[in-house]
Amino acid sequence: MTPTIYHLAGPPASGKRTVGLALSALTGAALLDNHLFNDAVFKPYGADGLRPVSDEVRALATEVWALGLRAAALAPADVDQIFTAYYTDNARGAEAAARIPALARTRRAQYVPVWLSCATTELSRRVTHPERQVCAKMRDPARLAALLTGGGLLPPPPGALQLDTTALSPDEAARRIIRFAQSSRQGA
Repeated sequence: MTPTIYHLAGPPASGKRTVGLALSALTGAALLDNHLFNDAVFKPYGADGLRPVSDEVRALATEVWALGLRAAALAPADVDQIFTAYYTDNARGAEAAARIPALARTRRAQYVPVWLSCATTELSRRVTHPERQVCAKMRDPARLAALLTGGGLLPPPPGALQLDTTALSPDEAARRIIRFAQSSRQGA
């Protein structure tokens, strides 16, 4: 049995977790949302999605990610996984993004890269939703705009599925991801 690793990347508020939940419901894959790892240190720090998180706390989150990836590498072959994250368009973002296809190679899993985009006006609207506070997600439209202007989004790897979630429902996005994974598997 070949496991599947879905890799959902996109800017804050693009729907990574929401699409991941829909994908998990349809496939049974374990959703390993970036806040599963980040909030282990963000919450004790007092992150609320409005104030910036210090570089020292971000370094701790990187350590938690490393432990999570080590555990994910030990998963049985019948366990599919969904990872979500935002990656800036720089060397640090590229290095962080490379961890997921490396994990797929370690697990001998099918790697399914999915890059989400969304209109900036819609991102600004979504980022203010109160439910984002539960996971210490960014909630400040001005910080979002500065982040996207300053860091951008790492370009998708060759062959990635690109989905614009501006008007796409999470369920439809999940179905498209599944079809993409099935067609990729058949083409391999």
